[in-house]
Amino acid sequence: MELKTKIHAEDGTQELFITRVFDLPLELLFKAYVEPELVEQWMGTKVLKLENKRHGSWQFETTDPQGNKHGFNGTIHEFVPNQKITRTFEMESASFGVQLEFLEFETLTDKTSKLTMHVIYRSVAIRDQILQLPFAQGINMAHNRLEKILTNLN
Repeated sequence: MELKTKIHAEDGTQELFITRVFDLPLELLFKAYVEPELVEQWMGTKVLKLENKRHGSWQFETTDPQGNKHGFNGTIHEFVPNQKITRTFEMESASFGVQLEFLEFETLTDKTSKLTMHVIYRSVAIRDQILQLPFAQGINMAHNRLEKILTNLN
């Protein structure tokens, strides 16, 4: 089955591009990234902090099946409602370090919108290591949940 969330990674670069067209209006898609209750639902994580503003910070926590807690955090560098979020992302229990993410939200029609994520890693090796994980399947599953949850709100 083809994944709806597409990942483009050129050899030898430390970045990747993630794109997804959603059957959701832009405002609803953007809301899924900024409202803690919605983030918790589609990401399956607990939102400890989510300051949607320039120089704001965010902190999420998830619990694995063995009961271990894993933290994720970052800083929001740019926040333009319904247009873009520029932020850092760090998985506290991993050795990958901090990555930089540029999220852009685009209206396609009244009922469809597109998310483009430009992600930059510290090195090509780290980016390639991430791509060896079930990363593509995981983000596609999360985006499928996002679309399903928000379709029910629409």
